[in-house]
Amino acid sequence: MWNKIVETAEFLKTRTVVRPSSGIVLGTGLGGLVHEIKISDRIPYDEIPNFPVTTVEGHQGNLIFGELGGIPVVAMQGRFHYYEGYTMQEVTFPLRVLKALGIRQVLLSNAAGGINPGFEVGNLMVIRDHINFFPENPLRGANLGEMGTRFPDMSEPYDRQLIVLAHTIADKIGIKLREGVYIGNPGPSFETPAEYTHYRLIGGDAIGMSTIPEVIVARHMELPVFGVSVITNVAVTGNFTENSHQDVQVAANRAGTDLAALFKGVLEHSPYSR
Repeated sequence: MWNKIVETAEFLKTRTVVRPSSGIVLGTGLGGLVHEIKISDRIPYDEIPNFPVTTVEGHQGNLIFGELGGIPVVAMQGRFHYYEGYTMQEVTFPLRVLKALGIRQVLLSNAAGGINPGFEVGNLMVIRDHINFFPENPLRGANLGEMGTRFPDMSEPYDRQLIVLAHTIADKIGIKLREGVYIGNPGPSFETPAEYTHYRLIGGDAIGMSTIPEVIVARHMELPVFGVSVITNVAVTGNFTENSHQDVQVAANRAGTDLAALFKGVLEHSPYSR
């Protein structure tokens, strides 16, 4: 895998002059944030050696190089999921490549179902912590010693400095920001009412099908992580409704403006940006 990471990173360096300090991963319906980026280069995933290809509606499948808030960034316009049939190593391979390109922090976003009764569709939830229900860990197998230790610490999966900063930015620009615990499930089916109730009882505030594998790999590489869930549907006791992928995309698109403003503000003031 190390040889593939190096090969891919070297290829990308021939396709762009941007040397990003920050990485961004955009979830379902959130690819519109790239309109806020001053784009230098847009590279389709299917042109990148060793990269998977996204198969999910709402994930456009491009690697974007440019600037956001004056900070050089690389953004994944679409991510990869375990439910698509990829291994956890394949799901997280792009983040390994971004680290090899020199990023010093990663901002992750996802569309998630709200299971906290205080949440509403369209809310942004800063991820404080997570609970992992994926059946496989991306670090399983031989350790990639070039990038991290065999047993990485997970006592602070989401960077506290960036969480505090995000609340400051949100207050300043008038965004209602929630905070909570994200639960990750393999999918692709949505949860049953009993499952939603169970996940709320064990401390979850939102639930989705991504993000946690990337966070584990980021922490393995000692990359600071900032994560945000866009609440695209709400499932609480007494209010369980039918879910669809189309509804998730619509709600995520509507919240995209707030997410872009928040990410831009965090990048501009993050201690890791420069």
